[in-house]
Amino acid sequence: MTALAATVLRAEDKPMKEPSSDNLAPGLDRAVIGGGCFWCLEAIFQRLDGVKHVTSGYAGGHTKNPTYEEVCTHTTGHAEVIQIDYDPKKISYGKLLHVFWQAHDPTTLNRQGHDIGDSYRSVILYANEAQKKEAEKSIAEEQPNWKDPIVTQVAPLEAFYKAEVSHQDYYRLNGNKNPYCQIVIRPKVEKLEKKGVIPKE
Repeated sequence: MTALAATVLRAEDKPMKEPSSDNLAPGLDRAVIGGGCFWCLEAIFQRLDGVKHVTSGYAGGHTKNPTYEEVCTHTTGHAEVIQIDYDPKKISYGKLLHVFWQAHDPTTLNRQGHDIGDSYRSVILYANEAQKKEAEKSIAEEQPNWKDPIVTQVAPLEAFYKAEVSHQDYYRLNGNKNPYCQIVIRPKVEKLEKKGVIPKE
């Protein structure tokens, strides 16, 4: 995170010792995406009807069991991502990607606003061939809406590491405390509310 977004992790906030293997509830599907700070995406996707749970974490890199501090050094290869458990009968993977494009700028390489580095890259990590094809199709459909080329990485998901407890449900718990939430996340959430992309709480 930038200095503005920095937070002190409590001693008990330990990362997962192994890749997250939380069982997916029957009838649900799972998506993993990244587009800058995971606090931002988490705050947006939690609002969507059909999304049952959003988990912030790290994925796409080579370091096992990464900590937040390690990911911030931009040496692990991991991106800040969210894992979305959703009901495909209520919301499709394609719809999630539609919201994804509106929730960040997919044309800036390794950067979202003041958050700079490969951990903030735009990325879609697919779990199967169907998700890969849907992601590639979505990019092709979205490109005409942007002046510059979309640089979103599309890659297979090899492991998802759940972030420390202090990063989970961050905006809901800290929206009125952390200046980063006020300056960066809130305007983005309010913009999507006005556009009708996400419902107001």
